[in-house]
Amino acid sequence: MNHSVQHNHCPVCKSEALQEALFIKDFSVSEEKFKVVECLKCSFRFTQNSPSQAVISRYYQSSAYVSHSNSKKGIINKLYHLARTYTLAQKLKFVRAVTGKAVGMSLDVGSGTGAFVHTMEKAGWSSIGLEPDAHARALSVKIYNVDVYPAEDLFTLPQSSYSAITMWHVLEHVHELDSYIMQLKKLLAPDGKLIVAVPNYTSKDAKHYGAGWAAYDVPRHLYHFSPKAMRTLMERHNLQVIKTQPMWLDSFYVSMLSEKYKGGSLITAFFVGLMSNIQALFDREKCSSLIYVIEAKP
Repeated sequence: MNHSVQHNHCPVCKSEALQEALFIKDFSVSEEKFKVVECLKCSFRFTQNSPSQAVISRYYQSSAYVSHSNSKKGIINKLYHLARTYTLAQKLKFVRAVTGKAVGMSLDVGSGTGAFVHTMEKAGWSSIGLEPDAHARALSVKIYNVDVYPAEDLFTLPQSSYSAITMWHVLEHVHELDSYIMQLKKLLAPDGKLIVAVPNYTSKDAKHYGAGWAAYDVPRHLYHFSPKAMRTLMERHNLQVIKTQPMWLDSFYVSMLSEKYKGGSLITAFFVGLMSNIQALFDREKCSSLIYVIEAKP
């Protein structure tokens, strides 16, 4: 059985015009090196020979994997949790704004320890989560008492039901990219919105750190999106990106991790994050991470 995934054509636009872009080390778990390949047609990047679904779980076995651990040890985890409290409220506000609904049915795909499902429930939404990690699902119930189901339940949920489907830094982890998007499209209510946040390798902080940019996070991140690649992917599924929104705090968080991996300083990280955001003020689609608001084409 082959335990690695090799692509001979671009997973997004199916072009065979591919070139090696970077060799990147897995800084947080295995210290193995992985090749990142770029599509010359749509600018999508992907991790070549990434671990298959059958074996990838061992690459998540790290207390540093903060969205699954709920750990508050160390300055980066402390800052992450401080920022998370603020960003959860911002995400709720954003979902209400883009859906035009105060309440409704929502689905959070890759819900981690359930914090966003809980935020939506508290605000009156009928909200559920999907999460592949059994430990994170158990923590969701224990901490928040929310409804979180195994990831494969995506294919058994009621169609045309959800006003909001959110994926906060999740799509880059999904092996079955096309079948997931096809299914998410089926689950959206007629006026529903799919809200996808992913890192943006065209950002200034990504260019600054190169192969040391923490948001490449190989091999857990199977894909590395540019705005052009995201639009190309959604168009192929008869969906359209109707809005993009910068995630301003991500440039600081990713720069801090990038500096940590190379033994650098938090002060440098702050300035790299700040410069990245200043550039993104003039071109919002150059922000370190972007939220894409997506809907079915009429």
